[in-house]
Order: sequence, then structure tokens, then C-alpha cells
Amino acid sequence: MNRRTAMRQMATFILTTASCGEREQPKKIPRVGYLSANDPATESTFFEAIRLALRERGYIEGQNIASEYRYAERKLDRAPALLAELVSLKVDVIVVASGGSYIRAAMNATKTIPIVLAGRGVDPVEAGIVDSLARPGGNVTGITNLIRQLSGKRLELFKEAVPKLARVAVLYDPANTGAVLDMKEVLPPLARALKLTLQPWEVRDADGFEKVFAALNKQRPGGLYVLPSGPLVFSNQKRIAGLALKSRLPSMFSSKDAVEAGGLMYYGADMAESYQRVAYFVDRILKGAKPADLPVEQPMRFELVINLQTADKIGVKVDPNVLARATTVIK
Repeated sequence: MNRRTAMRQMATFILTTASCGEREQPKKIPRVGYLSANDPATESTFFEAIRLALRERGYIEGQNIASEYRYAERKLDRAPALLAELVSLKVDVIVVASGGSYIRAAMNATKTIPIVLAGRGVDPVEAGIVDSLARPGGNVTGITNLIRQLSGKRLELFKEAVPKLARVAVLYDPANTGAVLDMKEVLPPLARALKLTLQPWEVRDADGFEKVFAALNKQRPGGLYVLPSGPLVFSNQKRIAGLALKSRLPSMFSSKDAVEAGGLMYYGADMAESYQRVAYFVDRILKGAKPADLPVEQPMRFELVINLQTADKIGVKVDPNVLARATTVIK
């Protein structure tokens, strides 16, 4: 073998080896960061539903997708550090399962990583988070479930379902600006039209719920309306439902879980569809779509859930016309 032939064979070997090495390099697995204002127990159902929705789209945890979960546990001051962790991990997208303050914290943490809204109670246009629903601009898109915008409709349905309703205790966290706006400006004119008297009850911390119920039970309102009031109220919905049931109070919630836990009624977005849409946005972004080009979506379907077991326990007869319109009846 002459020198030229040997060198040619050596070059071929090196190129072949390099090519095999390139083929054997592991493919980068996309990483999704999740930020919740609440704790793991509160968000477990929500995040698991998104994981299953992503699986239906072909994403299997640990194989072709990885997840990083961070929980602020109702402490807004923790959000910047948690988001800094997600940014340092170079996640490909951040799903924010909370309201406006946490979304803004995410926007402050990164101008380049796509942020997906998970449908919590904020109007992204009104809050200045996106330019418009059709053309979000920037690095934020996702879904808005109109939780706050439906406050009036919930009160209306509550009165229809329980016609004898006259005085309604309204529970909310005064630290939540949206809830304060609802209590002071949105609900009062509606209540007057429905001939309802509203009794505001503020709860400021997790230890305050029992105290509030002990006090309001002395006044014996006809029903309880729970305003969407951020992490404090959201993470204690089941607890509130239990206290309302114990107090034999008809109750209206902005959480389906609360009704499944003993509350009387829920009206709002179809949550199963919402989980699917969060997965849709994550999928599109991982495939190269830009948030600025993905319109923010509003719910297409709504749920009216009524717990007849609770109605029987508290001695309330739900109006048949409202019952006939329910999408889910718990018997």
C-alpha cells in the first residue's frame, strides 16, 4: 500500500467516525417551565391535566419533553427568584398559572423566552400584558378564561337557581385589586337589578376563613358568593366549600373543584378545553411558532355545574329551569 492510498483510507475512516459520532449525539429535549402562585397540592390536578394533554400531542415526559415546576406558595416576592431559576435553566417556554402580578414578573424576567398564559383571572389587554388578543406582540400569548368578566353572570345565575335569595355574603381578598373592583363597581348595579343585598366579607390570610364564617353565620345571609380573588381564595376553594356546607349556605364559586368538594354551583370556562389549549400553545411554540403571531384565545364553551347532593344537604331546591341548563349535575 503506497502512502497516498493509506492517507485516503485514514481520511475516510476519520470522516466516517465523525459522522457516526454526530448521529449518536443525543437530541436536545425541549424543556417547559411552570410557575404557579400556589402550592403543589393546589396545582397538581391542573398541571397533570396539561401533561396528559401534551401526551396526546406526542410529548412524553422524560423522553421527548422535560418539565420544571416552581411554586410561589402565595408569596409574590418569591416569583422573581423562581423565574430566574427557570431562565437560568434555559427552558423553551414558561407557563404561568396565575394572575397579572405573576405574569408581569415573568415578563420582567425574560423578553425572549415565550410565556403562555394558563387562563387565570386576568384580562391581558386591560392589564397591558398584550397589545391585543388577535396580535399579542412581544413574547406572551395563551388563554384567558374570563374568570373576572363572568362575575356578573354568576350572580345572575345564582339568583335564578335560588329564587328566594335576598342577602348574599360576598367573600374576597381585599389585597386583590380585581376583586375589590368587582365588589365596589361591577356587582352592586347588578345586585340592585336583581333585588339582592350584598354583604362584603374580607379575608386576608389563610387563618381568616373560620373567623369570617363564625361572624357571617350570626347574620345568616341567604347565600355565599365567592369572588375570584387571587391565590389566597383560589387555593382555599375546597375549604370554603366545606365551611359553606357546614353553615348550610347555598354557594356560587369560580372553581369547579369547589363544587365537587361540596359547593352548590360553578359557572365558567370548560376547564378540560382550557387544559387542551394550554398544551396547544406549548406545542406550537416548541415547533417554532412565535408568541407574537399566536392570538390569545377566549373560551369557546362554558360549564354550569350544580351539586344536587349539596342542595339536598342544605335544604335548597334548585330552580328546574336552571337545572335543565346545567352541563354537569352531581347527584
